[in-house]
Amino acid sequence: MSSDRITSVRLSSVLLPLPRPISDAKVFTGRQRPMTEVALLFAAIGTEQGLAGLGFGYSKRAGGPGQYAHAAEIAPELIGEDPSDIAKLWTKLMWAGASVGRGGLAAQAIAPLDIALWDLKAKRAGLPLAKLIGAHRDSVRCYDTSGGFLHAPVEEVLTNATASLESGIGGIKIKVGHPDAGVDLARVTAVREHLGDDVALMVDANQQWDRTSARRMCRELDRFGLTWIEEPLDAHDAEGHAALARAFDTPIATGEMLTSVGEHRELIRAGAADVLQPDAPRIGGITPFLRLATLADLHHLKLAPHYAMEIHLHLAATYPSEGWVEHFDWLEPLFNERMTISDGRMLVPDRPGLGLTTSDKTEEWTTDSIEVR
Repeated sequence: MSSDRITSVRLSSVLLPLPRPISDAKVFTGRQRPMTEVALLFAAIGTEQGLAGLGFGYSKRAGGPGQYAHAAEIAPELIGEDPSDIAKLWTKLMWAGASVGRGGLAAQAIAPLDIALWDLKAKRAGLPLAKLIGAHRDSVRCYDTSGGFLHAPVEEVLTNATASLESGIGGIKIKVGHPDAGVDLARVTAVREHLGDDVALMVDANQQWDRTSARRMCRELDRFGLTWIEEPLDAHDAEGHAALARAFDTPIATGEMLTSVGEHRELIRAGAADVLQPDAPRIGGITPFLRLATLADLHHLKLAPHYAMEIHLHLAATYPSEGWVEHFDWLEPLFNERMTISDGRMLVPDRPGLGLTTSDKTEEWTTDSIEVR
């Protein structure tokens, strides 16, 4: 039996300002306002033996204060527990807040705590997280998203794409879902011509099309040799996504907006995704992510985790078939370390755990914190 016990949990609410307002299709169709900041929830877990684990989750637009409040309520459940019993502790945390559900904000509040426990366990073993779990590869193909938003003129998107490829990134994703389908097709045409046929190109509609529009657009987009078409429909429309996956050659990717393994299971049952895009901070952490990855592999699906490359690089490296990790530079100011990218791939760090330490900026942007002992 391990003699180590959890003695402290520190939670920090962090508000990360973005350099410029970000707009995707949800802004152009009036559903949301431009995004100007990202709310993050950091968890630092300490033990009797002096070990420390770091985890984080996030919320875009509303939800950050709610995640922080829920995590503060359930964090005392960890005090005195063996930090190696991660699956047991995930279940304990989930049941502590079960009256508000097993997905959504309740799951997202658990994620930083769960991720911190995995970070701590890998540090105890002296291994990168991917190696602790069991890696299939030491690097993962990566594509860039942050340079292809709809608010950027197409000339800027082309410039950003060139810069990404020159930095070693292997693929480019751009946003679509503009109210004018002609604008979408013109932008995709320009980017494909700029990149050539050999560079991986993905598009992301951010759930903006109805079923009729999605069929029309997927038919048009089939000719561009895309790596995938992402979220052409509402994230919960498993039946609609499945129909598109059956009808068109271009793979359909979805799953980033779902907040539980159960919701992803419905996608898989329906055959709604050729490429599954789970997000560990959204579904409750690494523990449920690994359960979902096993299910996805049994159904022969590709895996391309959404956002949070600092976490998902490790997880994508453990998936049996080759997938993709999404390069987003938004979170880089929060950490002292940087991901290494070369020849279209992101390399798994050789540092123990996630291999991350928080920067001075994280402390500067902290709006609230609490320590539980």
